[in-house]
Amino acid sequence: MNLPKEYLQTICQQAIAEDVATGDATTLAIVPPNLHTSAEFVNRQQCVCAGMPLLEILFKELCSDLELDCLVEEGQLCEPGTVMAKVEGNARAILTGERTALNFLQRLCGIATLTRKYVLSLGESNCKVLDTRKTTPGMRLLEKYAVKMGGGQNHRIGLYDRIMIKDNHRELAKLLGPDSISLAVKACREKYPELEIEVEADNLDEVKAAAEAGVEYILLDNMSAQTMLEAIEIIAGRAKTEASGNITLQRMPSLSRLGLDFVSIGALTHSAPAIDIGLDIKK
Repeated sequence: MNLPKEYLQTICQQAIAEDVATGDATTLAIVPPNLHTSAEFVNRQQCVCAGMPLLEILFKELCSDLELDCLVEEGQLCEPGTVMAKVEGNARAILTGERTALNFLQRLCGIATLTRKYVLSLGESNCKVLDTRKTTPGMRLLEKYAVKMGGGQNHRIGLYDRIMIKDNHRELAKLLGPDSISLAVKACREKYPELEIEVEADNLDEVKAAAEAGVEYILLDNMSAQTMLEAIEIIAGRAKTEASGNITLQRMPSLSRLGLDFVSIGALTHSAPAIDIGLDIKK
């Protein structure tokens, strides 16, 4: 996933404006205006690196003379105590940007690190880990980027790039007739023939209806392992399968043996713990 420069600049400008507003009072009072210094980003716990391209733009927004030297690669596993990056230049600008930079880096590294755990839990399975749309408003591209850095794959980015017929869609589609899944799929094919279609199925009857409707993906929602096995047998290769709902790390090894194509996990973005990373001024 490419992160557009304009998007990164906008989100950095908004974050700086939120934190700084009329000025960094403490730094402006204490730090001489022309003082030059350097600082290091050091992780206190093992993590997967994600977010350095954002930090580069953030510091340039604060001061064009600041230089960020990234010492690890995006997606790299970093052991505790790793110097992930160094920033050098105007001391006021570095201190003003410290918390915003850490907020971004800790958040994105947290998502990448949790994603890596889920990916590794699948072992040698061909099943792939997907994210969801359960992201922080305004930060979706960043958070989905972090999932990629952790070895996961992106589901649809938004409502526009894949048809996904969920339970509430099916309820309203019943106004069209009794065979709501078939009618909903037909309506979507006619309106958006270029988009792939996924149907969320809560039971085996809905799995059968979705498979017969010829969709590309069927989401097996909150199903037991046994029910998913039966669903995969019914689908018989006619659509890709995706497990979702109540997916935990503990369940992943057993899911890896079912023959699923994908497992989607909202927790990658809505519940990933921040990584403990510090910014240490070098005297």
